[in-house]
Amino acid sequence: MGSKEIKSPEVVAGEDVGTDSFRRKKLGLHFAESDDRRKAFGGAFVGGMTPVNIHGKPISDLSKTGGWIAAFFIFGNEMAERMAYFGLSVNMVVFMFYVMHRPFASSANTVNNFLGISQASSVLGGFIADAYLGRYWTIAIFTTIYLVGLTGITLMGSMSMFMPNQGQCDQLSLLLGTCEQAKPWQMLYLYIILYVTAFGAAGIRPCVSSFGADQFDERSGNYKIQLDRFFNLFYLSVTIGAIIAFTMVVYLQRQHGWGSAFGSLAVAMGLSNAIFFIGTPLYRHRLPGGSPLTRIAQVLVAAFKKRNVSFSSSEFVGLYELPGKRSAIKGSEKIEHTDSFRWLDKAALQLKDDGNNPSPWKLCTVTQVEEVKIMVKLIPVTTCTIMLSVILTEFLTLSVQQAYTLNTHLGNLNLPVTCMPVFPGLSIFFILSLYYSVFAPLARRITGHPHGASQLQRVGLGLVFSILSVTWGGALERYRRNYAIKHGYESLFLTAMPHFSAYWLLIQYCLIGIAEVFCIVGLLEFLYQEAPDAMRSLGSSYAALAGGLGCFVATILNNVVKAITGNEDKGRPSWLSQNINTGRFDYLYWLLAVLSLINFCIFLYCARTYKYRVKRVLEVEIIKADLKVNSTEGL
Repeated sequence: MGSKEIKSPEVVAGEDVGTDSFRRKKLGLHFAESDDRRKAFGGAFVGGMTPVNIHGKPISDLSKTGGWIAAFFIFGNEMAERMAYFGLSVNMVVFMFYVMHRPFASSANTVNNFLGISQASSVLGGFIADAYLGRYWTIAIFTTIYLVGLTGITLMGSMSMFMPNQGQCDQLSLLLGTCEQAKPWQMLYLYIILYVTAFGAAGIRPCVSSFGADQFDERSGNYKIQLDRFFNLFYLSVTIGAIIAFTMVVYLQRQHGWGSAFGSLAVAMGLSNAIFFIGTPLYRHRLPGGSPLTRIAQVLVAAFKKRNVSFSSSEFVGLYELPGKRSAIKGSEKIEHTDSFRWLDKAALQLKDDGNNPSPWKLCTVTQVEEVKIMVKLIPVTTCTIMLSVILTEFLTLSVQQAYTLNTHLGNLNLPVTCMPVFPGLSIFFILSLYYSVFAPLARRITGHPHGASQLQRVGLGLVFSILSVTWGGALERYRRNYAIKHGYESLFLTAMPHFSAYWLLIQYCLIGIAEVFCIVGLLEFLYQEAPDAMRSLGSSYAALAGGLGCFVATILNNVVKAITGNEDKGRPSWLSQNINTGRFDYLYWLLAVLSLINFCIFLYCARTYKYRVKRVLEVEIIKADLKVNSTEGL
């Protein structure tokens, strides 16, 4: 491997090693074409931006693959997954309360855990895709697992053997908790199939958006415009799935029972799988680059081993990198060296005694080190979106309880309570439809940004709207609770108050919908573009992981609030009492508003200090220009 070692260039007498010219020349040596370049996959060079077919061979005619046609085959898979995700998130709370006879709080926590696992497990799916299977096969396998879980849930909703006896269980019995409880094996079956379904999402969530974005050519002149439009349309497909879940699935449940409602989710997933496989000849693939976690571990171990070695040491040869265009990481372009996290550079610090064939646990390439730096840099921004997920989770579960006390009539139309969360989806659909015709031009005049706002600006704007939504939610809940007590509904928490419309909830729903549009879409695009080539699935899983952690945080927060604020011995109900009229949901919402405001301040700091990744192809052009100027000056 001697030919692969990049040594520090010899310093020309009189040249300042600290100048930009010197640094660019040194960088040029890292990326200069090498005569010793090895060929791979059928004798052709396959770089990070080079798409391949399903067999790993370079695609000879890109015009016959990828683009919007391929992307639309992928949209259907995500639409069905989100239809199932939201369909279960709302209906399962009601199913567990009315059919399985579980308390509201217990049902909400179970659903929160389902939501959390389905998102947090995305890290596993992203790892498998980037390391071994690639995004296509990861999606194919995990959608099948998802379908198995939905089939099991359909059986549970269709066969009485999986449910406790429903006889002599009226509304009063539900309130008093005297209905027959589910048997332990029935609850075990419910938990197993619910979490199998959640695990199925692990390979879908981090891969579908990345796989769809892979269908566009990074080297085309309008790539960023296409990518921006793709992520907006991608989230539009997510929204359509949610709207169907909150309307059609709820209608099927009310008219034809739980088996039909859950069965519709299984049928939708089966059809989307078929459509996804039909599009196989059109897809562009990216090669899996090997285990990203192993590469991260190698950098950390190598940096630790050389933690005491100084960059000014006489043994220092240079930063280790392969010569030529080929990266040491399959499916990845080389990444330019940066000055952030300098302690990690110790992993690429080449010493004289490292030899010609160093172990990757002792010496890593610059690109491998930069991969780790990028993944670390993405963590703070992503972490700041957890609070948005907490609010979304609380709205999905707690607002259902609010809606049960309100009048859901709109003229002659009476919407079921479980349909109420459709309004955030409708607001998202409306906003995305007007995004390019209204928001982008208006924002472009203010910011001067070609897309109206940068990715991080959109994330920040979404966080602002989430604060407004939960603040309004607290104010409305305070008024609703006082109204219920004043008009004698304090103990009737499942009885709708005829003169208080549930459509006041639309304000908080629409605000959180706007927050989702800006925050989640901006975050997905940000993670895809910033993540290293061979870690894009893992990078995209950051968004899902933040969403999953938000669900778990919501569960933990609910349990802590119940433990601190409630005291059954003294007859003091907690903020999250099953009787919403004696509880204090408004206090919880305002607590979330305060936490969200603190979180937003942290995000502002993270966003202001974040430096966007500079694509290497632009730097190579700078190097060539600089070297050309210097050679001309020499003449």
